[in-house]
Parts: sequence; C-alpha cells; structure tokens
Amino acid sequence: MESPSIRAKTLPVRATDAAAASAVRHLLVDDESAGQRLDNLLLRALRGVPHSHVYRVIRSGEVRVNGGRASAQTRVEAGDQVRLPPMRLSDRAQSPVAPAREFPLLFEDAHLLAIDKPSGVAVHGGSGVSSGVIEQLRQARPQARFLELVHRLDRETSGVLLVACRRSALTALQAQFRQRGGDKPVGKTYSALVTGDWPASLARLDTPLHKYLTAEGERRVRTTASDDPQAMQALTLVRVVRRLGAFTLLDVTIKTGRTHQIRVHLAASGHPIVGDDKYGDFALNRRVARGEVGGVRLERMFLHARRLCITHPATGEPLDLRSALPADCARFAQALDNVHAASRAGTPGCDAAARS
Repeated sequence: MESPSIRAKTLPVRATDAAAASAVRHLLVDDESAGQRLDNLLLRALRGVPHSHVYRVIRSGEVRVNGGRASAQTRVEAGDQVRLPPMRLSDRAQSPVAPAREFPLLFEDAHLLAIDKPSGVAVHGGSGVSSGVIEQLRQARPQARFLELVHRLDRETSGVLLVACRRSALTALQAQFRQRGGDKPVGKTYSALVTGDWPASLARLDTPLHKYLTAEGERRVRTTASDDPQAMQALTLVRVVRRLGAFTLLDVTIKTGRTHQIRVHLAASGHPIVGDDKYGDFALNRRVARGEVGGVRLERMFLHARRLCITHPATGEPLDLRSALPADCARFAQALDNVHAASRAGTPGCDAAARS
C-alpha cells in the first residue's frame, strides 16, 4: 500500500528505515522547496541514498512528478506530488560521509557565497563521484541551515561558483540565470585555450546543440540542425586574447547555459579546448600531460570561469566576481608564449616545439 504524502524537507532515508524505504512514497513539495531542480530536491530529501542511485531512478522514469516522467533538470513547484520508488538499503549501501572542506572565497555574506572552485572537483556527488563541492561545504559548515548550488561547472572546469545561503537568494539567482534578456542579464566569461589559430572573424557561435547518452550511459552533447526536434538553442561569443603559436587563448562569453556548451561549440569549430577529455584532441592531450608541449605539464582541461556578473539577490547591487587564472594554466600559457616569442625571433628548433 502506498504511503501518504509527506513534506519535502522531512524525508531522511536510513538503512534502519526498512519498512518505509521498501514502500512507494509520495513527497509533497512545499513553498520552501519550490523552484528547485528535481535532482537537488531528492539529493537533499533522500539522505543516505547514494547519489548514483537517485540519478538512476530519475533516468529510468521511476520518479514521477504529478504522475508524469521528469528529468533531473525539471523544476518543481509548490504543491507538486513527487512519487518515489522503494529504496531499501543495507548498511553497506549508505553513502560515505563527505570530507569537510572549505574552498577559496571570492565573496561571502548572509545570502550567498562565491567560491573559487578548483579543477578536478565535481560540484556535487553522483555518477561515480561520492561527494562534491556542495557536500564537502555542508560538512565544513554544519551550522549553516541552508547551502545550495545556484549553478554548475563541469568537474574539470575551475573558477567562480555560486552557492546560495538562503532559499530566497537561490530562487532570485536562478531566475537571473534563466533570464535571456532584460537590462541586467547574468554575464559569464571563461578563459579557454584552444588548438590552432582561431579566426578573428569567428566571434559568434550559435549552432544548436543536442544532448544524448552514449552506449555506456555517459552524457554527451553534439551540434545539430535547427530543425532537430530536440535541438537546444545556444549562443557563445568568442574574443581572441592572445595567439600562442599553435594555440589561441580566448575569452568566451555564454549567453545560454547548455551542458558542455563551450566545449562542444569550440570543438565543432575545429579548435577544441586543450585537455578536454570528451571533445578534444586526445593525442595532443597526452603530449600536453607529459610535458612534451612547451616543456610544461598540464594535466587538466584549460577552461576557467574567470568572471561572473550578477545582481545581488537582496540588495539589487551589481556584483562583479572574478577569479585569477589558476597557476598551472598560467604556467602553461607562459611556456607557450615563450616558445612562440623565440620562434618569431628565429631561435632554432622553436618552430617544431610550438607545433608539437
């Protein structure tokens, strides 16, 4: 027999909850939980359930919102009924406790945090990752009553990441991110190092994108035709910052927030991001990681969220949040610049090094 509805914020699931966990339950979305993505709602509500399992039951259609299938990105509203399948766990199946970790702060007040996320750290647990920024931050700040991601960055992307400290701040900031026009749009600018000599005339990339799963179940994105029924409109603006021989350092501003948007748009233009393990030049990536290009090793993707311009959710004042280029990226860019400068000066052997 199915259980009655319960409020979104009171749904811990532990191994000892055998009877409750083995039954279908319904979660009633309250006012405080309205506006959240479905995956974020369940990750908070189903404490003790591995994140990978939460995403698996969403993808399989076992989680229903008002009787219909929903994706992880679906935003719930107050009064929505969320059906949850049985999720009985053994003691060993419980998620490990995330390690407590603070991250470099770019801004902090009672409403939000802006952190400088390092490369290699996921923003949240799931899909084989036991914990990410948000879980580690919650462990480091047990006194915080509310901490939620406002947006996301890929695991290998570094830079400015926002965390809301109040529900009102979360909904206001997410509304800003969804806004595509208006007088105060969110400004998101990235530093990206790409292969090849980027054409100065190629400043606007607006090819639609299509999201799909590989045979192994991994998420991927490709460019597609505008008449594709699953096409997602995407707009990326590109400006050349510096030419580094066989590479180009770019400023990339996105006007839409599609999954892997920058990576796919740049790769589809014939200039993939250095170190991109999904859409890049894999042979080149291996040489870069071994230090065979420029004489300096780079063991990450060269994509950095360097600037985020928002309106403060409480005061209405503009916030211009900036993150300096990480040391490993800066060293690699400088090494390429040195090689390029020596090549222009005619130093023997440098042309080959720049092309390697």
